Amino acid sequence: MNQTSNLNRLSRRGLLAAVGITAASAMGGAAFAADLPAGVTMPVVKNGRINQSVCLWCYSGIKLDEMIPVAKKIGLKSIELQEPKAFPALKEAGLVCAMTSGVAGGITKGFNRRENHEKINDTLKKLADANAEFSFPNVICFSGNREGQDDAEGIKICAEGIKKVIGYFEQKKVNLVMELLNSRVDHKDYQCDKSAWGVELCKAVGSENFKLLFDIYHMQIMEGDIMRSIKTNGQYFAHYHTGGNPGRHEIDETQEINYPAVMKAIVETGYKGYVAQEFVPARKDKIASLVQAVTICDV
Repeated sequence: MNQTSNLNRLSRRGLLAAVGITAASAMGGAAFAADLPAGVTMPVVKNGRINQSVCLWCYSGIKLDEMIPVAKKIGLKSIELQEPKAFPALKEAGLVCAMTSGVAGGITKGFNRRENHEKINDTLKKLADANAEFSFPNVICFSGNREGQDDAEGIKICAEGIKKVIGYFEQKKVNLVMELLNSRVDHKDYQCDKSAWGVELCKAVGSENFKLLFDIYHMQIMEGDIMRSIKTNGQYFAHYHTGGNPGRHEIDETQEINYPAVMKAIVETGYKGYVAQEFVPARKDKIASLVQAVTICDV
């Protein structure tokens, strides 16, 4: 039986054992189970050419203090989309928050409206300060929804707002990163929904500290041709997210994206940032699915 099949059969108790976590450690202790299921060895990350992270929000019911020992055991380097209150615990564990969240306005009320700029930038400066203090690399931001706005106008107004704050990020040596999201399925009317739009915005801002979060799941829905986008525009991509399409679930053979090939394309660009697992597990054994995904991406 191969490792993937074995992981798919794990019970809740079994998946905790698979990453060396006992009931005591899930409650804050440090004990690790001695035995692993057949075919499962830790850490999962062997090659390490991809710096792997995980988005905690995908694992409902699993708290940060429970995910930290799991991440450490698997060989992840980051637990992300956290706010600064989580930074001390991550730092103490030797992990980073590869992408910080908490910007005002969220996804829908973003930089494409001038009336949002001041509030957004006030929160971004605080997030940049926290990232700089802990030496964490990126802060996420969003375009906002179109609401009838022309795409060219959206780029112009977003660039205006970002230019007001990007100098601060440059001083702090932190990246401001706008996420590419699909507007067909998950985020109706979102403006930064194509890599070409995002690249033009990067050019308009003109700073090495402003780049894009290339979400592979979202861009598969909007434009496909993922590997060509990575090879052509990789200089504008500061971060990557995974997710199986359709459904945003496991990134294995149940979906259409060839993740090993995509990861190899990322490596070939010379990328040194992070790739975060942001799929939502459909199986009961969520951590087993995470272990499987990390193995798939460890090219």
